[in-house]
Formats: sequence, C-alpha cells, structure tokens
Amino acid sequence: MSFNDNVQLDPSQVQSRGGMGRGTKIGGGIGGGIVLLLAALFGINPALLEGLTGTTQDQTQSQATAPACKTGADADANLDCRIVGTVNSLNAFWPAYLAQYGKQYPQPKTVLFRGATSTGCGSATSEVGPFYCPADQTAYFDPGFFQELVDRFGSSGGPLAQEYVVAHEFGHHVQNLLGTIDRAQQDPQGPESGAVRTELQADCYAGLWVRYATTTKDPKSGQAYLEPLTDKDLQDALSAASSVGDDRIQKAATGRVSPESWTHGSSAQRQKWFYQGYKTGDINQCDTFKVATP
Repeated sequence: MSFNDNVQLDPSQVQSRGGMGRGTKIGGGIGGGIVLLLAALFGINPALLEGLTGTTQDQTQSQATAPACKTGADADANLDCRIVGTVNSLNAFWPAYLAQYGKQYPQPKTVLFRGATSTGCGSATSEVGPFYCPADQTAYFDPGFFQELVDRFGSSGGPLAQEYVVAHEFGHHVQNLLGTIDRAQQDPQGPESGAVRTELQADCYAGLWVRYATTTKDPKSGQAYLEPLTDKDLQDALSAASSVGDDRIQKAATGRVSPESWTHGSSAQRQKWFYQGYKTGDINQCDTFKVATP
C-alpha cells in the first residue's frame, strides 16, 4: 500500500545502525534463549538457509543510515522511510485495538541495521532475516533482506509485501504482550508444532493490521497513513507470505520437503492465516493454537 503524501512520519520510533563488522551467526552462543529466538524469526530457518547462502560474509563496511523521513511521500520513495512509516502505523493501530481487550501496548523498539548487529538475544547477521527479540522487545530489520525476498525467494517487491514483513514482527511483539510467544518453545519443529502455530498467528496479526491500516490515522495530521488497499496490494502481501514458507525454502535449499523440521509453516499455511486476519479483522480468529491443524 502507498502512503498518503502529507502524512507526518515520526523517525524517532526507529533507530538506524551501520554495519558492525563480522558478526556471529545468530544461533550460536545464545544459550537457552535460542529456541525462542529461532521461533520468532520472520520466515527463515537458518539451518535451511545454509544451502542458499553459504558461510557468513565479512561485513566490515559501515553503510549510510536512513535519510531524514518526514512525510508519506518519503515513505513511498525510500525503503528505510517505508519501514519508518509502517512502524508508525502499527504503533498507532495496536494501542486502541488492544485496549478493547483491556491490554496495554508499550511500543516495541525498532532497529534498522546493515550486515550485523548486537541484540538482547545475542549477535545477529543479515542472513537470519528480520526478527523480533523478546528479551529487549525490539524488532530488527536489515533493509537488504527485502531485495533478497524478491531475488532469492521469488516474492513480489510491492510495498505491502515489505510492510507485511514489518507487521509480522510486530505481531510477535503483540504475542509477547499477551503471553503467548513462549508457546513457540512447545514442540519446536513440525507442521503442527508450537513454533509453527506461533509464526502463523503472527501472520494473522499482520493481516489484521492490514484490515485497518487504511483507516489508522497519523495523530499529527489526522490523515490516514495509507491509501486504500488494491487487489494488487493484497496479492503482494500473499506473495511475500508464500515466498517464506518452510516448504518453499526447503525445496530451494535441498530439493526436498521435510515437514517434520518445519518451524514457520508452509506457504499455503502462511497465506491462509494472513488472509484470516485480513478477512475477519478479529484477533480472536487468530487463535492458531485452538485448531487441530493450523
């Protein structure tokens, strides 16, 4: 979805970091928190990604931080600013929505990084993709991932494909607030595992945000952040959800599909639950733990 040009962005909600030098792959040296963190990764099982990426590359060059992001027009023109605008919209939507259920919404932190960064869950490199760390209540994004989503995984490159990624990670923050994210540690692998159900619920929450995104308003201007949703926008988001299904990543990495090792769900499951949130607009319809087969 495109942003309304005159919406006023709040870049203070997003911190930008340059490259840190060579980073330790996330998954090493984190101890007991690793199961939870891996369950919270956006859509990439690092063990599967090995076959696509090879070894960690040396990330020694610090890249430029995000330019000044002031308006919706900036969000349409620049990826970093689009992430800022999406974060602003999510932070405007979730407090009022959760208040209906008597829940408060402390804003998560958001970090843009290049190459590698330190987190409350350990060191991370770009290879793991976007992720949410419950320990520091922060969502981390390397903007370079969004091109990888297109080039490596065949996703659409449309705006809502990118905005969906951000909304999914904020879905993990909502799970953290509601006390459900720990269920990712129950049966951490398999098509009906707690890990898969946790990821699919975050997809559903992303779809729920999309349902209301075009009526969520910038508190400064009173104007909706995003323009009306088009069929193309919705297809972009569904394309992104499909591109990071465990089955699709496994097929690309190994040539075969092994459901017993899934941690995030199939392409069809991810599309199904994103659309469930979008279609119903009801958080109660995102209970992936209640159904026999998610």
